Amino acid sequence: MNSVATSGAPDMQELFPYADGPRLASAAPDTGSIQLSWQNGDTTQLPWLWLRDHCACAECRHPQTRERLYIPLAPIADAPEMNVIDGHLRLTWADGHRSVFHGGWLHQRRPEVALPNVLPEASAWRDHFTPERIEHAAFLTEKGEQAWLTAILRDGLALLTDGPLVEEEVSRLAEKIGPQRATNFGARFDVRSKPNPNNAAYTAVGLALHIDLPNWHHPPDIQLLYCLQNGASGGESLFADGVRVVEALRAQDPSALRTLSETPIDFRFQDETHDIAVRAPLIDLNADGSLRELRFNNWIRDTLHLPVEQMNAWYHAYRTLWALFHSDEHQLEFTLEPGQMVAFDNRRVLHGRRAFDPNSGPRHLQGTYLDRDMLESRLRVLARQLH
Repeated sequence: MNSVATSGAPDMQELFPYADGPRLASAAPDTGSIQLSWQNGDTTQLPWLWLRDHCACAECRHPQTRERLYIPLAPIADAPEMNVIDGHLRLTWADGHRSVFHGGWLHQRRPEVALPNVLPEASAWRDHFTPERIEHAAFLTEKGEQAWLTAILRDGLALLTDGPLVEEEVSRLAEKIGPQRATNFGARFDVRSKPNPNNAAYTAVGLALHIDLPNWHHPPDIQLLYCLQNGASGGESLFADGVRVVEALRAQDPSALRTLSETPIDFRFQDETHDIAVRAPLIDLNADGSLRELRFNNWIRDTLHLPVEQMNAWYHAYRTLWALFHSDEHQLEFTLEPGQMVAFDNRRVLHGRRAFDPNSGPRHLQGTYLDRDMLESRLRVLARQLH
């Protein structure tokens, strides 16, 4: 693995590798800034205040936590003295403070280029999409875990196969990534039919496509479901990609997309000990129009409290989206086998199941949730370790 900074070179208190970048060739003063040129011909311009703000010395960055200590409130009125030595930039400011910048680090952070990013872009499912499959043994290696994390963040769905049939394995796998996200159902939950259920998942009925817990301000990001037993007749798993379906809705009925993305409605879960509710649109879009999250769950929709003149338009839009999600063109169906774990982006990929006969054999899944931040964090750390 390449070191972050070579011996004797400036340490920028950054764990992502930067030492392989080109050496700095020259630095020249400009009005309020410095013009930089590298030996490979690349150039950039950086303001004095930006450079002062990014000094990585022990006075400006905490040497253990790497957190910023300098506060960039005072303007920089005078140009620093500047030198390029061994391909790195050395500055002496008017107050005598000295800053040293690694040439590779500066090259990596030029304003003209994107910052390093190992996270994959979300990719809509194509026709005949099949989820990536990672063997349990491979997941326990850094490269296998990296492949699994990449698939989840890119496709919103991935399968782990050939796992042991032991309880709490879902918790052990989850905690390789980060702490389990607790909800009113606990941190780890069992999915099987039981008497006096407080959720449709704990019955044998079929479950239409949905996301979990849209009634929370921040619904769980990533869901893991680990199959321990599946001898019952029926119970096939169903999935559909929100990114793909929202784009299909945009093409088919843009007014329906506007209605569902601009009209907040109520979602609510209530039992003897909890009453968790939120009001938000069913579809939430980013500024560029791409999908940010879905709140699609027919059981947990509360009273549709809208002006009367908006109700029919909302129901029309909902009916159109429902039909798209439940069409054969957009649904993925398979049987989850014992020893397999399905993981999916709960705020993007809808999931459901066919009804099953609880008298035909045992069916037992264990599940948990993870925060997306933990998956992204783990993927960044693995990228550094495997660099």
